[in-house]
Amino acid sequence: MTNEPKREIQFPVMRVSQPIGDFYVGKMSARDLVDISWFDIRRLAGDSDLDQYLGIQRKVNPTRVSEIKKYVGLTDATFPTAVILAVEGRCAELHKLDLADEDGTFFTMKLINSPGDPDDADTVLFKGIARVLDGQHRIAGLQESSIDFNSFDVNVCVFVDADIADQASIFATVNLAQTKVNRSLVYDLMSYSKSRSPERTCHAITVTLDQVEESPFFGRIKRLGVSTEGRFGEVLTQATVVRSLLPYISNDVLKDRDIGKRLGSWPKNESYDRERLLFRKWFIEGNDQQIARQIMHYFEAVRRRWPNAWQSTYKGNMLPRTNGFRAFMSFLRPAYNKLRHDDFVKMSSFLELLKQVTLEDKDFNTQNYVPGSTGERALFRDLVEQTNLGNYS
Repeated sequence: MTNEPKREIQFPVMRVSQPIGDFYVGKMSARDLVDISWFDIRRLAGDSDLDQYLGIQRKVNPTRVSEIKKYVGLTDATFPTAVILAVEGRCAELHKLDLADEDGTFFTMKLINSPGDPDDADTVLFKGIARVLDGQHRIAGLQESSIDFNSFDVNVCVFVDADIADQASIFATVNLAQTKVNRSLVYDLMSYSKSRSPERTCHAITVTLDQVEESPFFGRIKRLGVSTEGRFGEVLTQATVVRSLLPYISNDVLKDRDIGKRLGSWPKNESYDRERLLFRKWFIEGNDQQIARQIMHYFEAVRRRWPNAWQSTYKGNMLPRTNGFRAFMSFLRPAYNKLRHDDFVKMSSFLELLKQVTLEDKDFNTQNYVPGSTGERALFRDLVEQTNLGNYS
């Protein structure tokens, strides 16, 4: 609102320099933190392109907020890890805390809330001072509690003028190892990265599989790990597809991600196990669409071999769901290596191989292949044995 008064918050900070750039570590009262923070809820917006700005936060879990609300009222309550914030440069000022500090390490940071012109496109997303990159549940818990905010300090890590790609990368890096974070969301955030990586490639392939009408997966993938409003028949999560693809592209995802950021490309003559990293060559060449095309040819053969089981989304039918998908992704390795002459294997070749499998549509049920890894391994074993590819594991 144009009539909103400017508000200033000052707090001491220390500058920290790391490969991503400089950021500032300091402390502020819970009162100030709650006042300046806003949550950026990531969601799919109709049919819009994912590359546009959609936010980078996950939905607030009311149960988690309630737990924190109770916790902060305890005598031993503590938040030892920093809440991570991003602020625009126009809203932050730095003043040297100690004139004798020759290295420029210690400052007073002043945050100023000045919304500007609401009709200006650059200010539409500016709803406060600080976007929360990590710590939204702690802030929400504090906000709902009845504690004395001014007696509860919170250590914060502030990134000033970090672009959206870096903000997404920070959020993803902090949360990737946490099992409670939706992995489909985390992989989706990789699309913000300006550099190539195995995760970004697999995300792009997954988007193609879900969006191309000729794809056997058209409209069947939960892009953010939860059902998309207005769509039916989504039987796979993005995380399932990405994690099944990664082993065919990289055997060291973190190393490849770092190479992508530092160098931007991989040696064309790189040595690797071609029988395991089936799509490594295309990844190195930046030919993500060829990988997607190969996956579509393979699963089109699966769809034509068992059309009824593939089409059915009945819960007792496991073929198009996670266990069936993973089993066939595991079977892709021996099938591809058996049939490859050039790099690309056509649908018709896969279909001829799958015709050797005696399973019928009705056999893909949870009685024959129980939910979980046991049923997945059993299906993979049957596929390998019935196509005489038993030397693969």
